[in-house]
Amino acid sequence: MTVRGSFGPLDEQAKAAIEAAAGPAYTPAGTFTHDATMAAFTFRCQVAANDESEPADGETEAAGGEAEAGQAALAVLAAYGLPHRVLNVAVTDLRQVKIRRR
Repeated sequence: MTVRGSFGPLDEQAKAAIEAAAGPAYTPAGTFTHDATMAAFTFRCQVAANDESEPADGETEAAGGEAEAGQAALAVLAAYGLPHRVLNVAVTDLRQVKIRRR
């Protein structure tokens, strides 16, 4: 999951929390990348697929799974307790990614 957004007013403690969670990797706890002013951010969060679910064939099933994953990522983001506004949420189901071998 990739969540792009903007931060609200941040105190020094909030800025330190963002720096502590900075990084480009997708992790279950989530990581932040941000601009120099800490106004805009990208939050990357790894959300595990349901073990019982297969990759969805239908648009309705796919939309349901993406919505659940999006809610899970937003819950992880909210757990940081930082003032923010979400601008965009993107979902990539790695079970759907085709790998081309050379």
